[in-house]
Amino acid sequence: MSEALNRRGFLGLAGGLGLAALTGCGSDGTSNAAAQPKAGGRLRAVFAGGGAKEVLDPHVQSLFVDIARHKAMYEKLVELGPDLKPLPRLAEKWEPDAQAATWRFTLRDATFHDGRKLTSEDVLYSLARIADPAVPERVAQSSLASLDLRRCKAIDPRTVELVLAAPNAEFPALLAGIGTHIVRDGFKDPTKPVGTGAFKFVSFEAGRSMVANRYDEYWDGAAKLEELQILSADTEARANALQGGQAEYANEMTATFARTAEAGKTVKIVAAKGATTQAFVMKVDQAPFDNPDVRMAFKLLADRQRLVDVVLAGRGTVGNDLFGKGFQYYPGDLPQRERNVEEAKALLKKAGLLNKEVEIFTSDSTAGFVEAATLFAEQVGEAGVKLKVTTGSAQTYAKDLLTKGAIGSHRSGAMPIPQYITDRLLSKSPFNVTHWRQPAFDAAFASAQVQTDEAARATKYGELQKTLRDQGGILAWGHPDFMVGVTAKVQGVQAVPPNTLDSARFDKVWLA
Repeated sequence: MSEALNRRGFLGLAGGLGLAALTGCGSDGTSNAAAQPKAGGRLRAVFAGGGAKEVLDPHVQSLFVDIARHKAMYEKLVELGPDLKPLPRLAEKWEPDAQAATWRFTLRDATFHDGRKLTSEDVLYSLARIADPAVPERVAQSSLASLDLRRCKAIDPRTVELVLAAPNAEFPALLAGIGTHIVRDGFKDPTKPVGTGAFKFVSFEAGRSMVANRYDEYWDGAAKLEELQILSADTEARANALQGGQAEYANEMTATFARTAEAGKTVKIVAAKGATTQAFVMKVDQAPFDNPDVRMAFKLLADRQRLVDVVLAGRGTVGNDLFGKGFQYYPGDLPQRERNVEEAKALLKKAGLLNKEVEIFTSDSTAGFVEAATLFAEQVGEAGVKLKVTTGSAQTYAKDLLTKGAIGSHRSGAMPIPQYITDRLLSKSPFNVTHWRQPAFDAAFASAQVQTDEAARATKYGELQKTLRDQGGILAWGHPDFMVGVTAKVQGVQAVPPNTLDSARFDKVWLA
């Protein structure tokens, strides 16, 4: 539990804005009436905490609470839209050469909080800082490893040329990844943040809170809120703080809380439908899943709707054994895989797996993992295979899954589909939990990435994903909604996937 909260709410924080009855709210959390934005007030937004691990350095982050704090004060060249497609931010436009190996970015007329104009030198310094091998914890190092910084240059104060070691038509999306914020040239002290974002730094205490005030000269229009507080808490404390009037916004809420909140009519749930992915992952190089018939049999045994209804309390959509449903490049024309126990039995009999036991590795590191594994064990049992549920350490599960368990539980947040493939499905991917290592697949993906024609690129990505769906080790059974809770006073919160432009974005939010 965070030091900032106990199970009844905040420790050492006085009062709250109170709660009002919620009436007539739309799906994005705004009033159906013509609510006019008004300036002023303080908003307290509470996120899952990381204690002493929380940081102010915008290039060293992984927690939602850190990402939200950095987003308030800093900006990226590029952000992601609700479909995970790149959108201009500090870069107002970009243009590649014919090979997508050299990119020119034109910068906006933006100003840092200390009054200095954003320039190309700030961009080059930021990218060099991210790439510094002496600080490996800077999270965007691997995704931006293709940058050839020695050849990158400032064309003029508002035009920067970025050169890649290998062509990549997806390069703008990489600049929208976690930890790619632009800092001032010469930035040295993360405890004194100076960015171009909508809020200016006031104070920070790891594991407790950050306070920031409105930046009146913000290029995208000054925020309505006068003050923003971003606070840390565990799941139960976030719920209690929101319901008790000690916070106005709570991030990443559970289906159980959503059901309770809606019954009480005092809190609005803003849900991005199917924004994340839950799956079972099978290691394709380990028995019994080195047999493609067994992989297909398990996919046919999943009662996906039942898993969504029970594990997600209906707050999600069924999966089709692929990541990123609804995102850019997702092949929506593929038929939905349906349950077929008899066909699965025939495949398992052919593989000699009937009446055998298989272990599934899971943990309580993510809500629903153990419940999903247990329910899936029942479904697999109908075909005559015993699925034994083994629970590992929540603290080390993500790392353990790389080597432990022939089948295990998997979750992924929102990211562009090419990034997911890069991180998890290439032979040298660092998080390749299915051990899918196919040189022909790697080559086809590399060929797709250099396609500068978006339609041609989408076609190639679609072909690759069909191969993954039919032959790979991902059994994506559901896409949970990503839910935040707000009080009745809060207006302007958008129902979008995490890690996108309008997620945890408070410069467009106001208090009614």
